[in-house]
Amino acid sequence: MSTGTDTTALVTPKTAGTAPGAGTAPAASVAPAAGTAPAAGVAPPDSADAVPAAATGVVRSPAHPAQPAARAPGRPVGRAAAVGASALRRLGSALLRSAAIIALLAVWEAAPRLGLVDATFLPPVSEVARAWWELLGDGQLAEHTQASLVRSFGGFAIAVVIAVPLGLLIGWYRPVAVLLGPLLEVFRNTAALALLPVFVLLLGIGETSKVSIVVYACVWPILLNTISAVGNADPTLVKLARSMDLSTPRLFQKVILPASVPAIFTGIRLAGAVSILVLVAAEMIGAKAGLGYLINASQFNFAIPQMYAGIVTISAIGVAFNQLLVTVERRLSLWRVPA
Repeated sequence: MSTGTDTTALVTPKTAGTAPGAGTAPAASVAPAAGTAPAAGVAPPDSADAVPAAATGVVRSPAHPAQPAARAPGRPVGRAAAVGASALRRLGSALLRSAAIIALLAVWEAAPRLGLVDATFLPPVSEVARAWWELLGDGQLAEHTQASLVRSFGGFAIAVVIAVPLGLLIGWYRPVAVLLGPLLEVFRNTAALALLPVFVLLLGIGETSKVSIVVYACVWPILLNTISAVGNADPTLVKLARSMDLSTPRLFQKVILPASVPAIFTGIRLAGAVSILVLVAAEMIGAKAGLGYLINASQFNFAIPQMYAGIVTISAIGVAFNQLLVTVERRLSLWRVPA
């Protein structure tokens, strides 16, 4: 029975597909049916998949998830090219460093053969190489080289053990430097070979005198460079270490020694060269074995190729020893920032 009031606005259809009765308006709170367009301002459920392709560069689809872009081929080829270029650079650098040696050997070979010098006194390098190989084959070269290396490296090692601590002491403590300064000036300006007769008279003509003269000659480069290195240590670093209440041994370990390594190794490398040169001179005066004895005996016997073979062997030992010291210095100076 009608009461005169329109109540159809409060009626909600039971199903989404039921149409309202005739003459009645649809209810305002009815949800939109499936498949109908959503109201303005309401985002559809899969709006996250509808991002424009221009924004991401990848076309997405709910049924087909995005796949990562494939890596461009050719990276191994580029790496191989870089390795090849680096190898070529190293080869070019090695050839550049060896160019002077190769030129010297070429001139040495050509000059006697072309008559520019007397081949009796300067034989071609090929004959020297043949003589060197013969000395190596009959064991003479190994015997003389061993005798020289034992004397040279023994004296060199003793000099390092003596000179480095003494240099640190003199460089750090001013009163010690004032006390020993005049004595050091006197002896460092006295040539080692000038004192060789004194060493022979006092220690005899045996091994002791030869090792002692090597020690004497090697001490001075190491000692003077160590003193200079300690004196030139950065005073700011020393003050900072003192402000942290570091003891003197810790100060030497953390500040003085690392800062002094380059200068100390400069002296050690100089001493390495001096040890071989002084020993050869000592062996020429009084020895029955060694490279110096080999060179002197070859000269007296007029075996000129053997003499040059001994000289070349000494040069090769010096170069190899220097490279060994350079490698050790680099290992101990890893903290340094390359220039």
